[in-house]
Amino acid sequence: MPANTLTPPDTRVDATAAGRPRMGWLDALRGIAALVVVFEHSLDVLLPEVRATASPWFDFGRYGVFVFFLVSGYVVPFSLERRGSVRAFWIGRFFRLYPAWGVSVAFALALALAGFSYGLPAALGDRPWTAALAHLTMLQDLLGVPNVVNVFWTLSYEMIFYLLVTAMFVAGAKRASARVALGFAVAAALLGVVLPSQLLAARWPDGTTLVAALVLAAGLAALFGGRAVRRIGVAVVATLALTLLVLNSRIGGVESLCIIATMFAGTAVRALQDGRLRAWPAAAMIAVVPVLTLLAGLRPPPTWSQHGHPASLGLDWSLAVAAAWLTFLAGLALRHRAMPRVLVWSGLVSYSLYLLHPLVIQAVWAAAGRDPGNLPVPERLAWGAVLVAGVLASAALAYAYVEKPAQRLGKRLTRPPG
Repeated sequence: MPANTLTPPDTRVDATAAGRPRMGWLDALRGIAALVVVFEHSLDVLLPEVRATASPWFDFGRYGVFVFFLVSGYVVPFSLERRGSVRAFWIGRFFRLYPAWGVSVAFALALALAGFSYGLPAALGDRPWTAALAHLTMLQDLLGVPNVVNVFWTLSYEMIFYLLVTAMFVAGAKRASARVALGFAVAAALLGVVLPSQLLAARWPDGTTLVAALVLAAGLAALFGGRAVRRIGVAVVATLALTLLVLNSRIGGVESLCIIATMFAGTAVRALQDGRLRAWPAAAMIAVVPVLTLLAGLRPPPTWSQHGHPASLGLDWSLAVAAAWLTFLAGLALRHRAMPRVLVWSGLVSYSLYLLHPLVIQAVWAAAGRDPGNLPVPERLAWGAVLVAGVLASAALAYAYVEKPAQRLGKRLTRPPG
């Protein structure tokens, strides 16, 4: 699975002192999502029985990832609006995402070189410079490049969402989130099954990455220019995002479009809650999004097209997405209540937890003899305790010594002078 996106928050627990509502429920949701993703990725290593019996009916990984996507949609666009500056937003995103990401890349390479992991995808060595460039854009999963760490795939969709949100902000389309969410959901249900997968990367692998990186840099730079230049930047950034999403997705058109629809639905929920959208039209459009998403996941592809509906979709996927929506709405309904501290804390460190847990799992797999699933249950439980302790400790250290200092630096760089 994805493992999962985690998606980085801009708003932290209990902001009442600053006059904003309590946001502990968002961290609690992130904590739940991150822990479920860890559980998903530990199944093959320690709990193959659960994988064989439960996974055909419920995709734990997709559940966690879609909770993250909903939370990201709810939070991130309003971070941009609060800042009121594209430059400040992207500086903040850079220092929020890249430092911990860089640590996870370094550890993945180190474990692979030491022979203490599953190893890196062989295709990365075929075109190392292309793979490096694709990863630096964080769009690698939409550029036909295997992920250095499996969970990185969700960051590509986070980046697509940021690009679309930025384009809409610059274009002045701040109140279109419900319509955009509905549009992507309709496209997923009607067109997703016939969209190609990795069309560009399969025909032009190096060129796709190089052109995408150049277009991304040029489009973002244009967004900082004058009015006419900004309009060009909006068109360039939006075209790049939509082209990769529709023509070059690894996971297929159905899920790709459903992800973006879900994120914009999260944005619309927040806008509706804040009174920025007309209640009934917006609520109706939001309600249709999960319905179309679930139907898109269940819809069989036509016999002449298997591209947009990979085998990973089906009842288990749709049930997981439905559960993610119910979890998000339950958190929203309980937002004024105090959340369990352990969930809030795990949500605070969830980004590092998300990025590093696959590496801890691989290290446990190697240390336990490379086939711990066949060990006696008591030994597996002991290794499970080691795994949980390692995941939580690594996340806590990365949050304290990488994420927090990087975020402080980002805030200093974007602080208004004087």
